[in-house]
Amino acid sequence: MICRYAFFVGTVREGMDEAMRDYVMETMLPLWRRFDGAEQVRVLFGVEQDPDGDPIPLVLAISYQDEAAMNKALESPARYEAKELLPGFFERFLDGHLLHYVMEINSFEPDRS
Repeated sequence: MICRYAFFVGTVREGMDEAMRDYVMETMLPLWRRFDGAEQVRVLFGVEQDPDGDPIPLVLAISYQDEAAMNKALESPARYEAKELLPGFFERFLDGHLLHYVMEINSFEPDRS
């Protein structure tokens, strides 16, 4: 399994935090959930961070079975619809930029012994 992360790096515009969250959940998430080949879609909103770290108010994490499934998602119509909304999203809600990372997933249960 792999996960493609989209890190929305930057500062939420003054007074727009709740509106940004609502927009993500009501407008962006339905598109992200339609990406072909997606196994799991997670939306993470920043709560706290290291004082010297870049602000990351939003992370999108989509898991795929493999790179072929991810590549299929990157070509899906829903991805293009979501991508078209990004300039307006940044203009309205976020002074920042977007970074993407693909990571291999290794999951483990906690050791409760």
